[in-house]
Amino acid sequence: MTILHKKVGGVLSSGTPCLPVSNRICNFDEVAIGYTDEQAKIEASRCLQCKRPRCKQACPAQVRIPEFIAALLSGDLKEAYRIIRTTNSLPAICGRVCPQDTQCEGSCVLKAKGNPVCIGRLERYVADSILNMEVGLYVGLNEYDAKPPVVTHCKVACIGSGPASLTAAGYLIAQGIGVTIFDPCYEHGGILTYGIPTFRLPNTVVSDEIKALRSMGVTFSTQGIGDTLTIQHLFDEGYKAIFIGIGAGLSCQLGIPGEDISGVFLATKYLKDIKVNQSDKERLLSVQNNYLGRSVTVFGAGNVAMDASRTAIRLGAEKVHIIYRRTKSEMPARDEEIAYAEEEGVNIMELVAPVAFHKDKNNKLCSVTLQRMTLGEPDASGRRCAIPIKGELFEYTTDLAIIAIGSKPNQRLLEKIQGLKLTHEGYILTDEVGETSIPNVFAGGDIVTGAQTVVLAMDAGRKAAQAISKRLLEK
Repeated sequence: MTILHKKVGGVLSSGTPCLPVSNRICNFDEVAIGYTDEQAKIEASRCLQCKRPRCKQACPAQVRIPEFIAALLSGDLKEAYRIIRTTNSLPAICGRVCPQDTQCEGSCVLKAKGNPVCIGRLERYVADSILNMEVGLYVGLNEYDAKPPVVTHCKVACIGSGPASLTAAGYLIAQGIGVTIFDPCYEHGGILTYGIPTFRLPNTVVSDEIKALRSMGVTFSTQGIGDTLTIQHLFDEGYKAIFIGIGAGLSCQLGIPGEDISGVFLATKYLKDIKVNQSDKERLLSVQNNYLGRSVTVFGAGNVAMDASRTAIRLGAEKVHIIYRRTKSEMPARDEEIAYAEEEGVNIMELVAPVAFHKDKNNKLCSVTLQRMTLGEPDASGRRCAIPIKGELFEYTTDLAIIAIGSKPNQRLLEKIQGLKLTHEGYILTDEVGETSIPNVFAGGDIVTGAQTVVLAMDAGRKAAQAISKRLLEK
């Protein structure tokens, strides 16, 4: 195990424990190791208990961070968990995948000294500790209770089982409103189950969070919205409100020649195929043969690109390059994920962009033409725009390419929902509380905003659930 220790203000930080590189590149085990009791208390003791905590203000879920850390430090883990769950229904997940470095930890006053409190690790420690107790998984909005809430009010349908829907369901069921989550996938959890590798988010963590929702009374269905199950059908079945949280799960393409060549893959399918088959050695070997490349190139610079490149390392690639049109400092991926990728042998090729893919005599990918770029003035994203350098083209040899440049909604599916207004990009149009153009139909998460973080999807689910609850309970 590798642990980075730092001395800050006379207190030894517990740092971030993780598996050694030599161990982790051979399997899909979780890389970041949770705190021990002692490590958690050492880290918690560094919190200054600010009277006006900037960390809470920077948290999209508005978790009362100093309060849960104080409860942890006092030894009351149930109280710490209750405080977190008041506004964050998936703490074991958020503690692992939220970009704390740009949110709560990025606003910690100790960041000025170079080492903010590891809030995400502490949140994970609390959640894992409670879930591992296997007692009283239900945590309501106002109390810790081993008994599920009594459902005495009307029922709501949540379409999709990703973070937005799971959060909405958790809030509504705690209010005594019945909830059914509809998702045709064999395993529920949406992107949490199919899109994030187990070395970042183990399947057991997601299943434990879903188990907690089941214990509260949330029911799950494998029916999906479409031709047979419609919005009107759900209303006819007695659902008083509907929440759509199906995410934006289709990969964007580069739009260059050769994307249809054998050996060029979209990141969403690549990651899903590996994750759903990795528990079975024979199935994984079959999938691995399909995705095995000696020289792998990944196009993109977000967390999905890091996930894809690190997965390629684990599948046995001899070399893996991330191709990015800007520089590493402009990458939207978490600093931690970039560091992990580089530690594991991923190389980042800066200031280059793909122009065309090429195939060999066997119609398989053999190379990609790259364009050298330079940086200009900042664009709408706040990052400096990438400008092609005239005449600066070169060919790079590769036998497997993964496109990870973003995602988009399934517009064909959404267009089947009569009366649902979409933006010109194909996302669902909502008002400030998440209600769509159809009365009592709400939406939130990536299907509304485009690809965002898990915690922002959760926040959208929580806000929509609050609006639904207020409307239904006031009737």
